[in-house]
Amino acid sequence: MSEIIKSEAISRRKALSLFGQGAAFAVATSTAALTVSDAEAQTVGMERRQERRAGRHERREERRTGRYERREDRRTGATTGAGTTTGMATGQKQ
Repeated sequence: MSEIIKSEAISRRKALSLFGQGAAFAVATSTAALTVSDAEAQTVGMERRQERRAGRHERREERRTGRYERREDRRTGATTGAGTTTGMATGQKQ
């Protein structure tokens, strides 16, 4: 009980330091909150992008497979496919 309570006046340097740290903390927390909400908003767009990309990959693979089969048919002379062509390959003029 006989403790001496000594009150110190805070210096300007300490006050500005505390104010700066408080401001930095406020900026950091608000930036983190914005980053989280932006990440959630991007998730839907990212999912759509992945779906479109997967579709493009599937279509590309189908085209490649079709080209490969058509080449093999031409090289071997076999007619395993439906025999469809994209142009007039018979050599007849109309």
